[in-house]
Amino acid sequence: MSGSFAETSDEAAETPGVKSPWRATILTLYPEMFPGPLGQSLSGKAMAEGKWSLDAINIRDSATSKHRNVDDTPAGGGPGMVMRADVVGAALDSAAPADDPRPRLLMSPRGKPLDQARVRALAAGPGALILCGRFEGVDERVIEARQLEEVSIGDYVLSGGELGAMVLLDAIVRLLPGVMGGTESGTEESFEGGLLEYPHYTRPREWEGRSIPDVLLSGDHAAIAKWRRQQSERITRERRPDLLDKG
Repeated sequence: MSGSFAETSDEAAETPGVKSPWRATILTLYPEMFPGPLGQSLSGKAMAEGKWSLDAINIRDSATSKHRNVDDTPAGGGPGMVMRADVVGAALDSAAPADDPRPRLLMSPRGKPLDQARVRALAAGPGALILCGRFEGVDERVIEARQLEEVSIGDYVLSGGELGAMVLLDAIVRLLPGVMGGTESGTEESFEGGLLEYPHYTRPREWEGRSIPDVLLSGDHAAIAKWRRQQSERITRERRPDLLDKG
């Protein structure tokens, strides 16, 4: 089973000067997992409004064997199974033509760690084609032949790439034009500017003996900006000193 969860306007796609919606194509053995949480909240509203679209394609549809096998035992021996290059290659080729400008990504724990800079770069492009691996991994030959960029969402291993793809897409979609309400929402956050985000407060002014810092109630915008910067630096120094080293 494959599915398309938002329709792109043919008029918008063909009219010069009209930008097409950001388009994601997911290749997975479990297309029914999508859109999942991506169909809710900001991303779901943006999808309904046509700001982005999502197609989920079943890799198994490209299998040609009687039992539609997508995997086989690893060459050289070892545990588990490996996704076959011929099946994955055929799925990739059927999902997008060779001249499709979208980057081809493979969710993989051995990939380059995802960061906000890469998210912003992807959000600025036309979309992405995302392969969700399963089992022990994907035959290296198809990774090389189809020039897949391996992306990791953290130093841990999941059962498959689907949840990682959802994390990646959620991070991207919220940065698309018109998705977030405030223009500063995406710029004053963790990892923007190389620091973790400063603390936030709201009503009530007093809660369980804890007060909102006076500076935030002062109306002095320069003092507030200075305090927030100092807090960002403090939190980053305590929790992620590696980010300061990058600077």
